[in-house]
Amino acid sequence: MRWVRYRHGEAVGFGVLEDDTITPVEGSPFGEHRPLSRRIARSDVRLLPPVIPPTFYAAGLNYLGHTKEMVDALGASARRPAKPDIGYRAINALIGDGDSIVVPSDSSGRVQYEPELVVVIGRQAKHLSEEDALSCIFGYTIGNDVSERSWQAADKTLWRAKNTDTFKPMGPWIETDVDLESLTTRVRLNSTVVAEFRTNDMVFGVARYISAMTRYLTLYPGDVIWMGADSPTRDMVPGDEIEVEIDGIGVLRNRVIAEPVRG
Repeated sequence: MRWVRYRHGEAVGFGVLEDDTITPVEGSPFGEHRPLSRRIARSDVRLLPPVIPPTFYAAGLNYLGHTKEMVDALGASARRPAKPDIGYRAINALIGDGDSIVVPSDSSGRVQYEPELVVVIGRQAKHLSEEDALSCIFGYTIGNDVSERSWQAADKTLWRAKNTDTFKPMGPWIETDVDLESLTTRVRLNSTVVAEFRTNDMVFGVARYISAMTRYLTLYPGDVIWMGADSPTRDMVPGDEIEVEIDGIGVLRNRVIAEPVRG
């Protein structure tokens, strides 16, 4: 099942997408809800980020290729992570499918994509074993962890590099029926494939992350966990179009634009 969050005129709501038709739903997919009788064409709505999470988690360096790529960029030797490492992102940075990634005017120009599988939590969870960890998942979507590399190297935190407005495209929807082992992630920059990897070829998988996290914190319905990206990552410039595709989920598509000049 594909759950969308959409804007239709002035109204924002959740719905179920099937054959390019949305069935609006009263309520939330994370609580009580019921389908409504009317139908809306997908072409008549703007797709929004499929969820605004209570907490926005992000896995750190969870693919070996990207680990080496990033550590080499910082002038250190690459090491396989010894344990799951989780960070946080800001919801102000979220945009949906079809929205524009805006590059700030004072950026160095080293703005790169990072294609990520996104886990969407469906029920409150604490102290889950790896065997039970997937039971709390509602579904999966796609994220693009846009990163400004000069700021990433210069700042003590990732507040600009990762959390600038528009730097977190997510969508286009939440897919509830997903086989992790069958997924392939690919990236197209201006229609050319520039990266492709097995989505589940992670240092620490989804179940390991959820088990480790819930040892110390409670996950709540609507929370998201971005699971990291593999290499290569490349620069994007205004005028580019970036597509992140994960087989069985969909395609997240966004254009890159320059920050408008302020008069």
